[in-house]
Amino acid sequence: MAVLLALSGCSPYSLTSSETYNGANLRDFSTFRIVTPDEGTLPPGMEMVTYYNIAAAIREQMVDRGYTESPTSPMLINIGLTVRKEIATAPLVQPMGPPPPPPVGPYYNGMYPWFMYPRANYWPAYYSNAQVITGIYREGVLTMDIVDMQRKIPMYSSSVATIMDNGDSQFRNLSGIAKAVDVLFSKFPVPLLPQYKK
Repeated sequence: MAVLLALSGCSPYSLTSSETYNGANLRDFSTFRIVTPDEGTLPPGMEMVTYYNIAAAIREQMVDRGYTESPTSPMLINIGLTVRKEIATAPLVQPMGPPPPPPVGPYYNGMYPWFMYPRANYWPAYYSNAQVITGIYREGVLTMDIVDMQRKIPMYSSSVATIMDNGDSQFRNLSGIAKAVDVLFSKFPVPLLPQYKK
């Protein structure tokens, strides 16, 4: 099933969220690393080539902001993806008590979207009133979380949605992925270095 990034007429991508958490200053970090498939599971419907294309577009955005990629960086970029057939929202976590057991089904730890690295490992229970998009009819939603892995806390999250078409060709559309990731970073709190500004 195709789940991401169809390239069509004008502006097929929309930023659905961009939020900084825990008073994080992303300028305090100079390195980053992107989640790898061996740290979790690819979202349903995502092929390995899609993961590499998304990771390459994210890597370019980070380097253009002055960051250096390092496998030992405390700043992890986690990738999530969801596609559903209706609009719905759900609490991020249960409002009181311990988190519920993971449900049986296609969504990892009951969180939306499906994240490669388990979001429950860093998303604290005190964001009980936060709502996340669980699905948008015929849209693919790509989400990027930036996590301080030393403290296991979220620092930033951003999501971009796009209208979907059927077929696997969208997965290999490097131009479409680059444009979607441009939108994903459009409100990122660290600007592009001067030489990369358009």
